[in-house]
Amino acid sequence: QGFELQQPQDKELVAAGETLTLTCTMSGGGPVGAVRWLKGLGSGNKTVYEQKGSFPRVTRVVNESGTDFSIHIRDVRPEDAGTYYCVKFEKSLLGDEVFQRGNGTEVSVRAEPGDARHQALPLFPVSPSVRVVADPPSPIEVNKTVNFTCHVNGFYPGDVAVTWLENGTEMKVENTSRLVETPQGLFELRSLVEVKATEEKNGSVFTCRVVHDAQNPISEMAALRIAAPARDGLSDWSQ
Repeated sequence: QGFELQQPQDKELVAAGETLTLTCTMSGGGPVGAVRWLKGLGSGNKTVYEQKGSFPRVTRVVNESGTDFSIHIRDVRPEDAGTYYCVKFEKSLLGDEVFQRGNGTEVSVRAEPGDARHQALPLFPVSPSVRVVADPPSPIEVNKTVNFTCHVNGFYPGDVAVTWLENGTEMKVENTSRLVETPQGLFELRSLVEVKATEEKNGSVFTCRVVHDAQNPISEMAALRIAAPARDGLSDWSQ
């Protein structure tokens, strides 16, 4: 039975940062000699992997196999684009000579993770994390403006409604950022409400209520505290 080398992949499209798997199998014995993965042919070729040597991003799919020489290349980069060949060499007096090679796999790399990540998206909703940040933090000088920002992070799908409440009563808020998609395919947004720290608002509680994908609401709150006015140049606590 004659030696046969199979490199079945014709073209592969992979997103930057992902792992590329290149398949190569051999059957029927064959002469003594190394097997290597080369990128390109002729004088400009580059050894991508061989059994000896250090190739930090490359691992064998089946370690120590005599018939399966498939490899994984992790953390693919745009410069990894090119045509890859699985090559069986034969030892001769002149050194290694090509005995048989695969037909080549043409690899294209998409610089952005782009559409590939959507294949890995969760099929179920992912609830957001919600936190409210006051700037400046309490206690606030009277009549100063405080920005309360509600950070809504890491949710899927992107169907979300944000409501602000002051002491349980809904507020009119127009400053909600547009939805941003993260590289992981999840969503985030921010909602901002400006409050003037008048004396009657001392102790008021501002709540950000988030309803995601028709799930139960998630609420986070922050209280507004007004600093005691200074007397005779000294604040209350230093008396």
